Amino acid sequence: MSPDKIVYMANQIARFFDSQRGGDPTEKVAQHLRDFWDPRMRAQLMDIVGAGGAGLSDTARRGAESLRETV
Repeated sequence: MSPDKIVYMANQIARFFDSQRGGDPTEKVAQHLRDFWDPRMRAQLMDIVGAGGAGLSDTARRGAESLRETV
């Protein structure tokens, strides 16, 4: 999948959880990525974060970083 598509999808997830009440959106993003993203997609996202996270919203980036910490 293209890096642009990975960034777009991660930002969509983050935008959704940012709009919800209650709980930490960062953790909800990380949980969604754990539960629903293919390991290859998560690996691509980790590569994007490792390269500086260009294009990722703060919530998407923090969620991905939180995911990396639990792997």
